[in-house]
Amino acid sequence: MNNRLKNALYSVLVLAAMWAVWKWRSSEDKTPIKIEGETMATSYHITYFDSKHRNFKPSIDSILDLVNQSINNYNPTSEVSLFNKSNAGFKFKLPYLLPPVKVASKVFSDSQGAFDPTVMPLVNLWGFGSQKVNRPDSSKIDSIRNFIGFEKIQFNQDSVWKLDSRSQLDFGGIGQGYGADVITDFLKSKGIKNMLVELGGEGMAIGINLQSGKPWELGILDPNSTEREQTFKAYVSLSNRSFTTSGNYFNYREVEGKKYSHTIDPNTGYPAMREILSASVFADDCTTADAWGTAIMSMGHVKAIELLKKHPELDVFLIYSTENGMATFATEKINKSLTINP
Repeated sequence: MNNRLKNALYSVLVLAAMWAVWKWRSSEDKTPIKIEGETMATSYHITYFDSKHRNFKPSIDSILDLVNQSINNYNPTSEVSLFNKSNAGFKFKLPYLLPPVKVASKVFSDSQGAFDPTVMPLVNLWGFGSQKVNRPDSSKIDSIRNFIGFEKIQFNQDSVWKLDSRSQLDFGGIGQGYGADVITDFLKSKGIKNMLVELGGEGMAIGINLQSGKPWELGILDPNSTEREQTFKAYVSLSNRSFTTSGNYFNYREVEGKKYSHTIDPNTGYPAMREILSASVFADDCTTADAWGTAIMSMGHVKAIELLKKHPELDVFLIYSTENGMATFATEKINKSLTINP
């Protein structure tokens, strides 16, 4: 057999092998695996594709239990609760408290204090915590503001401590996003490349939806929705991006006939009374997106639009009220993936 014939046969074998691989991949089972459960006073829903048909729900529930043991303020034995009760600080025992502390520190700085996880005493004072109360006295608000501010929290790789013994941490504005990141990282470690992880309405869209062969599509709730009748203001297509939407849809406090937002402005000590109705944030990780969603609801759309010019790593879709009704704003990159309903 001459060399020319050998080379021809070799080429045929290579092409046949490539065709076999393509055929195997194209015939790969595109039936999604769907699991759901409850955590952090909400629910989670996960869709992923796995040729091995593995059920990761037991592992995910176990991991989320550990996350709650680190950051759940309603658990009196959690690490954050023990920190809040301490006069000085706390040494990390689990690996799930330091990451959200790091993100909180960065977003606190980048948002000029609009996101501040030390605001919990004010949240409780206004009745958005475990107890309902009447409208607080202004002197009480001013007194509590003396120990509000993340600059009073210090940390390193193994510990977190406070400069004022009265300071406390609350991860309610970041915890669900962080939980979604932890789940996503776990599934990635198992070789899952296409998944949609949603925890309390926020999460990560990784890869594509193999059933449709397209990016994941998500709806953004219309602020006029009620708990019984929910409609979408927009739809967004995402791949390898986090998503989170903050809004005062159903979570407000009515005092003396007036509705108060559940987002406390750390700079004033009062609920943020802004024209903004909804803030959807898209970032590389959901912890950061979740924190920025809270920050934007606190600062309002006007300041947010200006501040976001310094943060091209973030994409946002904002819905806010005007004299003529609702208006929207979207950053350039995410606008290409949005379908906005009139």
